[in-house]
Amino acid sequence: MLVKTLTTASLFILCMKILIVPDKFRGSLSAEEVIAAVIVGLEKLETPFTILTQPMADGGEQTAEILAKSTGGFSRTITVNDPLFRPIKATYFIAGDGKTAFIEMAAASGLSLLKLEERNPLQTSTFGTGELILDAIEFGVEQILLCIGGSGTNDAGIGMAAALGYRFLDENGLELAPIGSNLARICQIDSQSVHPKLAQIDFEIACDVSNPLHCSNGAAHVFAKQKGASEADILALDAGLNHFAAVVFNQFGIQLQNIAGSGAAGGLGGGSFVFLNATLEKGIQLVINHLGLEAIIEEVDLIITGEGKLDQQTLAGKVIQGLVLMAQKHKKPIIAFCGTLELDHATIKKSGLTAAFSIMNAPMSLENAQANAKTLLADTVANVIEIYCGLK
Repeated sequence: MLVKTLTTASLFILCMKILIVPDKFRGSLSAEEVIAAVIVGLEKLETPFTILTQPMADGGEQTAEILAKSTGGFSRTITVNDPLFRPIKATYFIAGDGKTAFIEMAAASGLSLLKLEERNPLQTSTFGTGELILDAIEFGVEQILLCIGGSGTNDAGIGMAAALGYRFLDENGLELAPIGSNLARICQIDSQSVHPKLAQIDFEIACDVSNPLHCSNGAAHVFAKQKGASEADILALDAGLNHFAAVVFNQFGIQLQNIAGSGAAGGLGGGSFVFLNATLEKGIQLVINHLGLEAIIEEVDLIITGEGKLDQQTLAGKVIQGLVLMAQKHKKPIIAFCGTLELDHATIKKSGLTAAFSIMNAPMSLENAQANAKTLLADTVANVIEIYCGLK
């Protein structure tokens, strides 16, 4: 009779605690579907792991929903203005305790809301984002986390501010429409009618770029072209942002050009700093903080993460980089799975990842890889973790 002796290592495997914290595989699997596939892979090993899960986002799309779900929260859908002042339905999320709102500006002011021929940052506005904020304030929240990726605007946040009661006046004291082309015409910012509860709200802005408001590395020159701006438009928008910064300095004493990230989302980063008294932070760090992930990471034995593609952008503030930094802090192994792996061995090691694996097991088309992503991921996880745990 063969008797298998339980060594210290095998006892460790029996009580191993694994945290699964992936981003989505864009085009094939949501973060929740990635988690389900990883669990299927682990179950193939017939080993009683303790499994903890948390879908992730980096401050971009799906961040608000993921954060709300983690608190037992709920969604609110209201009618707001889109970037061209047309009525649309937009959704944001409230935490389970009703104290925090999670808002993605793209839901009301995003580039994806505009047809290609409609894109024109001289005419678009963040007014709808301000309406979402206003609704959250009137709902009674105490804190708002605003994700500002995916904007279709270049108005420095004056549209958002206008929805909250700010007025932007020209040289004759007449109110201007809060759009990009009018930034250069602002002579005074009137705050007499600002919502009385605005100053009581604690705002956090998920901002993953450090661009200044204007000049060659500013909002217009770097981002406006993809929003439909011509070269002449870019110059006009940049001049408007420069003028707006001067007005803000004259009235509030704030040097917006010195604020890292003020050029994010067409200047909404800077506008949030001025009009919301907000702090601008890395999206992934905000997510980690709101989810309380550090305390969980401190207690687990292995972290499994992943995203659709691992490349140099992965190492520049995305989900995996944020998790790696936390794993390194607590000396935890972290393994990443992906569809496309563009990092060599040396770069993977330098990144802080314990290891990284593509789930593609043979040459295949993108369509085939996406269609079979669940099975490919489950099989790869089973193979890798079997070897990692010494079960094979």
